[in-house]
Amino acid sequence: MTDRELDAAGIGDPALRAAYHHCRALNARHGKTYFLATRLLPVERRPAVHALYGFARWADDIVDSLDPGVDTERRGQVLGELRRSLDRGLRDGHGREPVVLALADTARRYGIEHAHFRDFMSAMSADLVVTDYATYADLRGYTHGSAAVIGLQMLPVLGTVVAREEAAPYAAALGVAFQLSNFLRDVGEDLDRGRVYLPADLLAGHGVDRDLLRWSRDTGRHDRRITGALREFEALTRGVYREAAPGLAMLDPVSRPCIRTAFVLYGGILDAVARDGYAVLHRRAAVGQRRRAAVAADGLVRVFAARLAARRRPGRPAAPSPLSPAVRGTSCPPVAKGVA
Repeated sequence: MTDRELDAAGIGDPALRAAYHHCRALNARHGKTYFLATRLLPVERRPAVHALYGFARWADDIVDSLDPGVDTERRGQVLGELRRSLDRGLRDGHGREPVVLALADTARRYGIEHAHFRDFMSAMSADLVVTDYATYADLRGYTHGSAAVIGLQMLPVLGTVVAREEAAPYAAALGVAFQLSNFLRDVGEDLDRGRVYLPADLLAGHGVDRDLLRWSRDTGRHDRRITGALREFEALTRGVYREAAPGLAMLDPVSRPCIRTAFVLYGGILDAVARDGYAVLHRRAAVGQRRRAAVAADGLVRVFAARLAARRRPGRPAAPSPLSPAVRGTSCPPVAKGVA
């Protein structure tokens, strides 16, 4: 399947093909929900999504998943090396790391603004030193670089039926919505890493602080104050989904089934958390396999319908190729940090 994707995308260089293969493997292994949604995209657009996801996953692993014995200073050094490699790759198209090589090629093909990648790297660097956020506004400042820009990176790949600048705020909001869903699901795991992404003022409004979260995590006991805070954060997140929803209709019709599937599945994380009694400090809520399969099947039906409609639509302009003037030099969801 990967060779067919690469052939359809016009990627022939052996080193580049190997780099894209590597990114696709990262997507399949770590981003199961996102990988499932990506399979609904036109075949020639999938390698670009794999490249965007692969780079984000690689950077995230440097911050979160290196050997626990590696200290913050060393993590910062490794992240700095990746940032410098990224800058070189975006400048001249070369890179030793497969994720950089594939990303630089995708950025060139689709005219993705380099600032989006630099903002993402700044957010990853913040995760090395910032352990909590005082307010929701502070958290949204962080999610601009960690999630909103990922939606903006994806937009040229997905294509739009409106001016890209019109669709951009909705794509950014969708990236944030996905990440906030993950923050809610991963409260316990993030606490073990020393981070609390739920805003301190929201927690305090329910009488919750880090010590109470730690007590609940360590003892396995519930507290109604924590449940109240988690429920409020869920409501905030649902508001961001509502903010993002109008953007689905702005996408190229053949891309909509992919993003709608991701929209439903990541929104389903909120439903799973609520069904599980907001027990995120004790276990990870998950969307069931049956539900995932049903949403994916619905996505396939929508894919076939969109492609059939595209064939029947008279005078429909061809979608812009990656290097067409409609794409080059324009400002423009891989996936938000921690997406699975």
